[in-house]
This record gives sequence, structure tokens and C-alpha cells, in this order.
Amino acid sequence: MVEFPSADAERADVRIQLLRTVPQLQQAAAVLRTVWNTPDNAEPPLALDVMCALAHTGGYVAAAYLGTAMVGVTAGFRTVGDSLHSHVAGVLPGMHGRGIGAAMKAHQRKWAAEAGLSSISWTYDPLIRRNAYFNLHRLGAVAEAYLPDFYGPLDDGINDGDDSDRLFVSWPVHVTPHAPAPLPDLAAAEPVLEADGDGEPVPRAATGGVLRCVTPVDTESLRRQDPAAARRWRSAMREALGGAMGNGYRIEGFDRSGWYVLRRKETSE
Repeated sequence: MVEFPSADAERADVRIQLLRTVPQLQQAAAVLRTVWNTPDNAEPPLALDVMCALAHTGGYVAAAYLGTAMVGVTAGFRTVGDSLHSHVAGVLPGMHGRGIGAAMKAHQRKWAAEAGLSSISWTYDPLIRRNAYFNLHRLGAVAEAYLPDFYGPLDDGINDGDDSDRLFVSWPVHVTPHAPAPLPDLAAAEPVLEADGDGEPVPRAATGGVLRCVTPVDTESLRRQDPAAARRWRSAMREALGGAMGNGYRIEGFDRSGWYVLRRKETSE
């Protein structure tokens, strides 16, 4: 789990700063376009005027710096129920694995606590392994719902031609971070989605107390190299993971080998 202040942030020499001026926000908008590989004629991940409004009215807009270079941006808004919804967070290509994402989440948590908020929420693509592991295992966020095609069609350079299915997660602000509980033995969990020898998704009918659901090895590369296969994975994940959550299972966590682990809500150890 990430501790606060983040040990990763100290090791990476990451500085997080709230953004207020138009030049800062213009640079942040450019960083987000680069992260999402957004064409000039497409909608940006977060429009500059919206970031300006958020920064001026008490929302959250911040950037991560290595030295003087802006390398990541995150922004969100307050919601009903005393929560911060982190709408967007991205780190420049080539900068992953340096603790930048962890540092941004640590800063969000500190900001939310000082603002008297109780939790932080956000969405992520359930097909992307590194995001699932970071959100569910390292941070300890709780998956609340599977949301099919949540944003509708996107033309941001990453999600082109794919449905925007997302997992909605929440992260308590005032709970002391602790080591995650061990996951059940994967071998004993019933598979609800597997990959065959060709890397194709194979949904399974599963009704056991503990289920496992695999993710593709590299969704982002698959989208570029074989969009049709990526769409098959999207459909299979919606059927398997979304279906299981709709049928009373909750996500216990995510194993580093690429599996979601789910447990029927009424089942206990």
C-alpha cells in the first residue's frame, strides 16, 4: 500500500503542485493530449476552460514535476457525499514506474483530507493490468460497480473504436493504509474468464463462491495491433466481470499475474 507521504514520491524526487494560472493550465492540457495521444481535431481528455473553472471554484487540478518538467496531470471535482471524484490522471509516456502516479494519489488524498472530504472516487479501464494492480492492490481502492460504455464513444487516440467500459472505485481518505489481505488461492478459484493458447478470451459459466477473471497481457498494444481482438476482450470482460458483479460478486483484489479475484458477497472465510 502507498504510505503518506509516499516513499515512492521521495525516491522519484516528484513534486506535486496545485495549478492556478492559465499558462500552467495550458501546459497541463498539452500534457494530457500527449498522454492520450489526442489528435488536434479531437476533444481533449479535459478541456482547458473546464480546468480553469475547476481551479477557480475549489476543484482539484494538480501537476507532477520532475525538476522543472511537468510529467503528469490530475484533476477532479467535489461531489455530493463529501467526495472528490478524480476525473482524469495521466503520466507522460516513458515516465511510468517512477512513482509519479503514487505521488499524485498521495497528494489527492492529502488535499481531500484537508478539505474535509471522506473519500476519493475514479474510474479505470478494467482490461488494463497495471492500472488494476495499482488501484486495487497497491492503493487498496474498492471496486464499486462495472459501468458498460460509461463515457460513450471516445476519439482521444487511445480508446478509438472501443466501448468505454469502466470500473468505478472508491478510496477512503481517513482510513490508515495497511498491507492488503492475502487473496484466496487462485488454483482454488473457479475461472469465469480465461485465455486460450492463442490469447483469445474464453468466458466460462461459473457459480462458485470464489471466482477468477483474467485480463489480457497488454491491452494497449493489442488495441494498436489487433483492434478486433481488443473488442472481443472488451465484450468478454463485460460478460464475465460485469456479469459476476451484477450477480452478487464483489472484487476481492487483483493478483500480479493478471487475475481479478471475486467472492460472492454472502460468502465468508
